[in-house]
Amino acid sequence: MSRWRLPSLRAVWFQLHWFVGITAGTLLAVIGLTGAIMAFEDELLDVLNPGVMTVDAEARLRLQPEQLLQAAQRVRPGERVVSIVLEADPRSTALVRFAAPPGERRGPDVRVHPYSGAVLPALRFEAAFNWVEELHRWLLLPRAPGRLVLGILALCLLGLALSGLYLRWPRKPASWRTWLTFNTSLRGRSFLWALHAIAGTWALVAYLIVGGTGIYWSFDVVRDTVQGWAGNERRAATETKVQPRKRALKPDGPAALDPAWNTFLAHAPNWASATIRLPERGSGAYQLTWIAQDGPHERARNRMSLRASDGALLKNEPYGAQTVGQRALTTIRPLHTGSYFGLPGRVIMMLASLALPGFAITGWLLYLGRRRQQRALARERAMAMTEQPTTPGAGAPILLAFATQGGQAERIALHSAAALRAGGRAVDLRAVSALSPGELAGYDHALFVAATFGDGEAPDAARRFTRELHAGPLMLAGCKYAVLALGDRNYARYCGYGIALDERLGALGATALFPRIDVDQGDAAALGRWMHALGTLGAAAGTLPAAANDAAPMTDWRLVARTHLNPGSLGAPLYEIVLQTTSDQQWQAGDLLDVAACHTAATLYAWLAASGLDGAARVTWQGEPQPLRDALAWSELPGAGHPFASAQECADALKPLAPRRYSIAGIPQDGALTLLVRQQRHEQGMGLASGWLTAHLAVGGMVRARLATNPGFHGPQDARPCIYIGNGSGMAGLRAHLRSRVLAGQHRNWLLFGERQRAFDSLCAGEIAAWRAAGALPECDLVFSRDDAPEYVQDRLRARADTLRDWVEHDAVIHVCGSLQGMAGEVDAALATILGEAGRDRLIDEGRYRRDVY
Repeated sequence: MSRWRLPSLRAVWFQLHWFVGITAGTLLAVIGLTGAIMAFEDELLDVLNPGVMTVDAEARLRLQPEQLLQAAQRVRPGERVVSIVLEADPRSTALVRFAAPPGERRGPDVRVHPYSGAVLPALRFEAAFNWVEELHRWLLLPRAPGRLVLGILALCLLGLALSGLYLRWPRKPASWRTWLTFNTSLRGRSFLWALHAIAGTWALVAYLIVGGTGIYWSFDVVRDTVQGWAGNERRAATETKVQPRKRALKPDGPAALDPAWNTFLAHAPNWASATIRLPERGSGAYQLTWIAQDGPHERARNRMSLRASDGALLKNEPYGAQTVGQRALTTIRPLHTGSYFGLPGRVIMMLASLALPGFAITGWLLYLGRRRQQRALARERAMAMTEQPTTPGAGAPILLAFATQGGQAERIALHSAAALRAGGRAVDLRAVSALSPGELAGYDHALFVAATFGDGEAPDAARRFTRELHAGPLMLAGCKYAVLALGDRNYARYCGYGIALDERLGALGATALFPRIDVDQGDAAALGRWMHALGTLGAAAGTLPAAANDAAPMTDWRLVARTHLNPGSLGAPLYEIVLQTTSDQQWQAGDLLDVAACHTAATLYAWLAASGLDGAARVTWQGEPQPLRDALAWSELPGAGHPFASAQECADALKPLAPRRYSIAGIPQDGALTLLVRQQRHEQGMGLASGWLTAHLAVGGMVRARLATNPGFHGPQDARPCIYIGNGSGMAGLRAHLRSRVLAGQHRNWLLFGERQRAFDSLCAGEIAAWRAAGALPECDLVFSRDDAPEYVQDRLRARADTLRDWVEHDAVIHVCGSLQGMAGEVDAALATILGEAGRDRLIDEGRYRRDVY
């Protein structure tokens, strides 16, 4: 019984961030857009209504408030004036507000020219801005439910901001470049992720302020609590109830306003704006609220009460006399709008508001991108894994198990299962990693599609199954099986895992349905034999798509640069190879490049001289007429002593050279494809592909190559920690991952890398130093085996066992790239020692131990 494991804290936060983002993101985008519009509402209305909110300043004196009041009352006779708003700016017009009609929130207002007393036209577009405000504050809902919805959205905004901060928190957060810099050369998903994360960091404080103030306004309990802390009395319960509106009384001969205004000017010489609230009866008092020119913000209001009859000062409450808590309460709205920090603050809040739709868009694009990347295989997997209804006569289900490293075995298994089901057979499609050997006894027929990893090893995901298959007593006498073994003849143990699996199943008493079929690098003829054999089990014929057995076509790449990286080293020369192509080629960190190499002219001339054949003779090879020497150049050369009656007989016997596979050392955003190629030498001379790339092909020459996806070595989709372990030319695969992670802003990386001599083999030293300085490589261990104090990668790994356990405990993914003989095996043993074999195997089962070794 498998042990149920809680998801990691980071995984939980990631799922919450994603879920809240795609559910509340649209409404937050609406709030952001409306907030951005409202940020400069007065300025926009002024531009849209020239000569209404502001006029040209004149040399004559402005009219007194009483004259402005009388001018406004002439256009709306019989209506009660509620207030007058005046600005010290000589260009500002006066705003006169009238009492609201029954059932309305606000009454009409008019603007009056400050010099002539003329009533100015009504503001155009003001109704549109009022609608935007209603949408921003309540989403056009009734006020009570609207406030509740906005409060929930404010909580969501806080949650997104804080969870985003947690998800991108680097291991060493001291470098500001790590947080705030953005690389404009990024493309595709990396560009979207970096834009989303970096912009979120820039806007983080703004969103915390907006979210916090939004919560204050939306929930009574929060507002009452904050006001209680500030020293204000709690609002009476009756305040939330609808109060009967008082009958609007007409002024019964109010006293003149000028004496009160003169008193105000005497006590507030530095006023910037003032609101005069008129009494309902002539015997009342004028209430003035005003902002000083040196006031900290637009809500730093001073208050006065002036007797209407003679303008005497009844009460003066300056802003500075309020308690600290009361003054703090007045900052809530200025903080929300950014005006607390002046014009820069308003601009920042506007930009942060405008960014909310951007976060919604980039979040959705990232989500859809992940779905699009996985859609094809996921759809096939879901269809294949779904148990099909058993048709009459279908019989017991056939087990179809696959052991895959790069994904090819799974794709073949998916298509094979589809063929069997199309023929009416029931199929249980299982990954070997999810299969136990004891389950085999429950099947009459068991088919295996088995890839070989490295030099004859089981794929990482199949190691547990293989170990258990060899461990205990198991009898499979009643089971019939077949194995499709995938491999590469360039390796000494060709199809090694498939052969070992076939032999073990036979030793346990299972009976072979048909002889094992070995497939050399997707050989179409061998896959055709497999499909024919499945036909004997009832599979429908001709259902294996070409994509399952045909590799992508080779394309032309130009060699644009070649750099010797380790002159003077005891090791073989290592070169950086830079290729470019005119076609649109995309790959991701961890992928591979298949390179078609050809024999040198000297090799061909020597072979032709020994065979006695004419290299210029015309032959037909692979359906194309060409000289024999061209066909030989791209083929495995037969033994020189082989007698051929003619050039065409020789061409008919030729087998194309298998492409050589290299780890890609860069990412598409680099603008070119980079390889790190070690020059190989043997008794016959220089290695075919390494010699072709590092010595024989001239810079500017063309290379035939194709991209090969390598999903078993891809990086995680989230920002969890990653450990990169390798040696020699294995730096290629690690470098691609590190470049991708750094550009995406994911800085929880650890590099353990080994070479021979520090003085000559410090590969990518400048780049590594830059990553470390930027905080993108908080852990870095470089070891050298031929220096005075020799050390190997596995030795350093054991020395740092505690750190390794800590990173693994925090969901780290381990990538190993380099030589299978020596480094990779020793690292695997070190991991088993440090984590325990069960711990290492758990990493494999969880997809957190990924290898690209050769």
